[in-house]
Order: sequence, then C-alpha cells, then structure tokens
Amino acid sequence: MSLPDSRARCLTQLPRGLLEDDEPIFSEPWQAQAFALAVSLIESGRISWQDWSTTLGDEISCAAEQGIAEDGSGYYQLWLNALERLVDRTGLSSNVELSNLKEAWREAYEATPHGRPVSLADLNVDLVD
Repeated sequence: MSLPDSRARCLTQLPRGLLEDDEPIFSEPWQAQAFALAVSLIESGRISWQDWSTTLGDEISCAAEQGIAEDGSGYYQLWLNALERLVDRTGLSSNVELSNLKEAWREAYEATPHGRPVSLADLNVDLVD
C-alpha cells in the first residue's frame, strides 16, 4: 500500500465533521501528528491496516465508557488511544516507556516559561525503566 493509499484509507475513518473538501480538519497540532503517525506506521508496515482499523474500531465502541464526547471533539483522542495500544502490542514501545515519556513531557511543559519551546533536553529524565 502506498502512502497516498494509506492516507486515503485513514481519511475514510474520519467522521464527516472532521473533513472539509476531502482534507482532515485538526483543531490542535497534536491531532495532525496523531493522524500522520498512524499513516506512517501503516505505510512502514510497523502496524497493519487490519490491526489499525480493528483497534480504532474498539476504541470508538468504548468511547462513551471512556468519557469521550460523541460530538466528534474527542475523536483524535481515540486515535491516540489506538496508537498507544498498537505501539505497546507490537513492541515498538511499552506502556511503561510511554508513561515515562508522557510524564517527562508534562514536567518539561510545566518547567518551560510561557512562549518558549518545550524540550526534554533540559531535564534529567530516564525514559526507560
């Protein structure tokens, strides 16, 4: 599957409200990054289209239980949840590594003065246990 095909298939999984002129709509940069990461992992063969589709479908079916709004505003959170599950399941990273990285970013964000770029380089953080 080529990149345009992977991107096109991922576009088919977006609800109508998150598409405009057949292009995805992102309200925050992390949403675009989650979309691009899913496309990239599928294109590179690190995750299969079937695994992605099934895992995202599972997340969508459990959205209400997770407190994610049905109005589409939390849709990319479901993408992120699916990505995290697949990254752990395929061994690309572990839940512990992801948790450590999230905590490191939170600490970096809180320690960064407003208007400055957030960076992990300034923190003494061990991302892997």
